[in-house]
Amino acid sequence: MGIRLVVGLGNPGKEYAQTRHNVGFLVLERLASELGASFSKKGPDGVVAEAHRDAGKLTLACPMTYMNNSGVFVRFLAGYSNIPPTDVLVCYDDFALPLGRLRIRLKGSAGGHNGMQSIIDHLKSPEIPRLRVGIGDPSGKPTKDFVLSGFAPAERPILKDAIEKAASAILDAADRGVEAAMNRFNAEPAS
Repeated sequence: MGIRLVVGLGNPGKEYAQTRHNVGFLVLERLASELGASFSKKGPDGVVAEAHRDAGKLTLACPMTYMNNSGVFVRFLAGYSNIPPTDVLVCYDDFALPLGRLRIRLKGSAGGHNGMQSIIDHLKSPEIPRLRVGIGDPSGKPTKDFVLSGFAPAERPILKDAIEKAASAILDAADRGVEAAMNRFNAEPAS
């Protein structure tokens, strides 16, 4: 069928809500709103929303286990619904990409992202499609401080546009396939 489970990565709690590291949550909130779906608690480890598309049911999930343990909830959901790693798409922040730039890949390493590494470890496969959203360069700041910081006012319009494009990219991947979404959205320049 293709993409059946979309996972947005972030950290729970108000103090993290608008930080760079929570871009995955922000994208899934936008996507749920666009699909008319709402999140509800699914066990102790996360929230889910379900939408029905022509291709079938699409589950949106945000682990509430903190970034480094994201794979626990993803493994639970994928196992519960018998979804293989290739039908899971993970959306998360990437400081190696310019602010607003999107990059979709079919598989690969975690590239140093602890949330993605947790999912690879728990699903026991690197063959997990992913959508990385550029959050800008730390410019010499300690990485942890940078990813847990908020966006500057001048960055917010770029972020808003990136979140909208990321939501569209996810729907494109779910409806037409990850490779079609890669061809369309990887070529688009950052705003």
